[in-house]
Order: sequence, then structure tokens, then C-alpha cells
Amino acid sequence: MICPPKLVPGDTIALISPAKAIEASHIDFAKAYFEKHGFKVLVGANAKNEYRYFSGTDKERAADMQWAIDHPEVKAIVCNRGGYGAVRLFDEVNWANLLREPKWILGFSDITNFNCLGLKLGIETAHTTMPLNFQENSVESLDSVINILKGEENAYIWNTHPSNKHGMATGNVVGGNCSILYSLLGTPYSPNYENAILFIEDIGEQVYHLDRMLWAFRFAGVFDRIAGLIVGGMTDLKDTATPTQWTVEELVLEHTRFRSFPIAFNAPVGHISDNRAFICGRIATFTATEEQSYFFQ
Repeated sequence: MICPPKLVPGDTIALISPAKAIEASHIDFAKAYFEKHGFKVLVGANAKNEYRYFSGTDKERAADMQWAIDHPEVKAIVCNRGGYGAVRLFDEVNWANLLREPKWILGFSDITNFNCLGLKLGIETAHTTMPLNFQENSVESLDSVINILKGEENAYIWNTHPSNKHGMATGNVVGGNCSILYSLLGTPYSPNYENAILFIEDIGEQVYHLDRMLWAFRFAGVFDRIAGLIVGGMTDLKDTATPTQWTVEELVLEHTRFRSFPIAFNAPVGHISDNRAFICGRIATFTATEEQSYFFQ
């Protein structure tokens, strides 16, 4: 995997909105935040626009991504928010310059599409919080973004969970939003799960849909191939009127039974305030014990 160069004070970050429209105040806050850390910040021409649900037409949003990729001074591309729309840019953007001049792409949720695209291209990307959430994020969450940009390591410890399966794994990190990973199964953009540490998170899904996605991963052989599983925030899941009464832990353990890899729940990643950064495409070590869970990358 190609690791984009680390940033130093004075380097330039581009803020773009490749999916849903976003209020300008969130972009302004993020711009000031990165400037406070010594970076220059450029804002895409369509980043603050609105076209129906999106921040612009497909071509306008793609043009901002292309501008950020091709810009000779931009060293990192921060996606302002998710929602929906990133996948619609896959065929609109010429990604070749990203191979010639690698730069970080940061984001999560719908931006999991770009994390998976990076894996296919052979370039590391960062699954991180985004400007939409900066004002509510924990200090640790924001610090983890800066650490990645500066080329520094991240180490996370979180409380154990009664449903954890104890063990240790080392592997290439893949993952992100469960719905996006599910949507890419069977496509050229589905990650290579062989001996990988998989992390998943989601928001606003029906519990039965989580079960459906886990069945798909199971049938696709994902759980036969991974080295470890990290389950982050499963935020605002909804049950049916006549409830299934399933819990996240119950479903995950059902679909991974007879597998020996470690599993840790309640990881600090996802649609939660403490949303720590994970580098997709880089080796990490992950441990789940009776006392705590630990991730180092």
C-alpha cells in the first residue's frame, strides 16, 4: 500500500463536499480548526452549494474532487460530510493523479466508498470524523485526525464488553460503514478481507437490516477470512413494530460462531462523539482481553 506523505505546518488541506449538502458554518469551523494547527486550507468551489439533496450536481462534486486531487499544493482532502453521493463520483473522477501524487482522503459514513476505492487503488486512506461533527467530537477524536496527518501513530484503549471474544490479531485494516461495505460486496471495490482486521459501524438502520447485512457477509465468506472484528457505534438502530428484540451483540455473535478470531464491541468509531481515526490499508494490532480492548496503528 502507498502511504501518502505526512503533512507539516504550512501544508495545504482541501475541504470538499462530495455527498450531501452541508451548512457553511461547519466548513468555516473546520477551516479555522486546521488553520489553528498550522495548515493552510482551501475550500472547494461547490463545497457550500446545494443542489437538491447534494452539495452540487454529480459533475460539480466530481469537479471539486478532481480539483483537490490535481492541485499541486493540496496534501490532504477532507470530506465535509457523508449522507449519500460518494459512489456516484467513482466514474466521474480521473484517479490517476492520486497514484502519481498520493494524498490523504479523510472521512467516514458514506465516505467509506472512498476508503474502499483507496484499497483498490493501493493507497491508504483515513476513516475519520468530518467537519459536520467537529464541534461535537471528543478531543481524542480530533487529535487522532491530526496524528494521521502528521504521520504519528494512534493507540486506543476502551472498556471491555461482556460479549467480547478475547484474543489478539494483527492484520491489514479494512472497514467503515456497514451499509456501504454491504453495498460493495461482489463488486471490484469490495475490500480484500483475507487476514484483515475488520471494523464496522452504522446509524439509523433497522435491526433486521443489520441481520441481513451480516448474512451477506457470512455468505460471502467474509467471516471465514478476517483475523479480527471491531464493532463500533451502532447508533439509533430501530426495531420493528412487532420487535425482533435482537441486540447488536447477539446478532454479531450468532453470525461469527465457530470462528476463533477476537471480537470487541463498543469501539470508539462511528456516528458517535468519540469517533477515532483508523487508517484503511495499514497493518494494525488489536487485542481484546477481560480488562480492556486495545488498538494500535
